[in-house]
This record gives sequence, structure tokens and C-alpha cells, in this order.
Amino acid sequence: MNTTKMAIAALLALAAGAAAATPTCKVPKAQWMKESEFKARLEQQGYKIKTFKVTKGDCYEIYGHDKDGKKVEIYFDPATAAVLEQK
Repeated sequence: MNTTKMAIAALLALAAGAAAATPTCKVPKAQWMKESEFKARLEQQGYKIKTFKVTKGDCYEIYGHDKDGKKVEIYFDPATAAVLEQK
């Protein structure tokens, strides 16, 4: 394999690893906070939720803005609403 192909393969491997590097939540779904309660709690804290989803790792994730208007991407534990990662 020539060096160009090796470099491309290495970059693709790095990108795949980075994409998979999101938090994983191992909480039984019966213990999860209801989505409506979760969203209401965040909105009371001043968040403006643009997108809400459940990740492949079974965590809650939001895209939106905080109370200061700054863009946020945050992963949460679905049972406790604890912040797991923020970008």
C-alpha cells in the first residue's frame, strides 16, 4: 500500500474512533426520566433546546443554547440528568 493510501486509511480510522467517542449510559429504561420532564427541567434552567435525541449509547443529548445564548451540545445521564459531556 502506498503512503497516500496508508495516510487516508489512518485518517478514516481516527475519524471513526472520534465519532464513536460519545458517552454510554447503562441505565435501565425503566429508571429514565420522562423526556417531557427532562426537557422542562432544562428549560427552567434557561436552556433553549433546538434538538433533543437519545444517542446510540442510550444517553440524552441536546443541541441548543444556554441561558447566556451560547451554543451547546450536551450529553446527559437519562436517569439523573447529570451532565456527562459538553462540547
